[in-house]
Amino acid sequence: MALHVFALTGGIGSGKSTVARHWRSLGLPVVDADVLAREVVAPGSPGLDAVIARFGPEVLTPDGELDRRRLGRIVFDDPAARADLEGILHPLVRRAAGSAFAQLADRGETLACYEVPLLFETGQQDTYRPVVVVWASPETQRERAATRDGVTPEAIQARIDSQLPLDEKAARADFVIDNDGPLPRTLAQAEAVLTAVRERVDAADG
Repeated sequence: MALHVFALTGGIGSGKSTVARHWRSLGLPVVDADVLAREVVAPGSPGLDAVIARFGPEVLTPDGELDRRRLGRIVFDDPAARADLEGILHPLVRRAAGSAFAQLADRGETLACYEVPLLFETGQQDTYRPVVVVWASPETQRERAATRDGVTPEAIQARIDSQLPLDEKAARADFVIDNDGPLPRTLAQAEAVLTAVRERVDAADG
């Protein structure tokens, strides 16, 4: 059987990484677009060269790596700059994801998850079905992001505002995991959704 890739997405602080970690613990291969986005701008890469050409050497750390926090401050305050950055990164990430999926297929995997924050924003929702959205209330999103990232409330809100509203993502999803409650409930939902995804994929392939 060929590899089938479905999508996992959400919003800042919604908890999609928690779901992805749980699925990995159950043996499901998960390709993380955020990890790929870091790899394609590694020191010496064409991706990093392109970012420097657009934003200048001041977006580098002293050891020559991309200063993601500094770059984030630039692009979240400037929609045109964010569009430029996305124009550099998104094609590179898509190619890297394709390579990762090919490797999974070569080793005989039949199901994998693509964890991608900007699935809908980049128009990839029909490429990776079913789509699973991890949902949380805006209040929970802000609380988690503040605890995890240590940035200002204004910066967190700017990041939330830069993405499609989470309620809209949930409305367009095939499955929704409500992560606004206790962790055991979220993980139980994640397991049930993964079972449902497998059943849907098996039915389609059969």
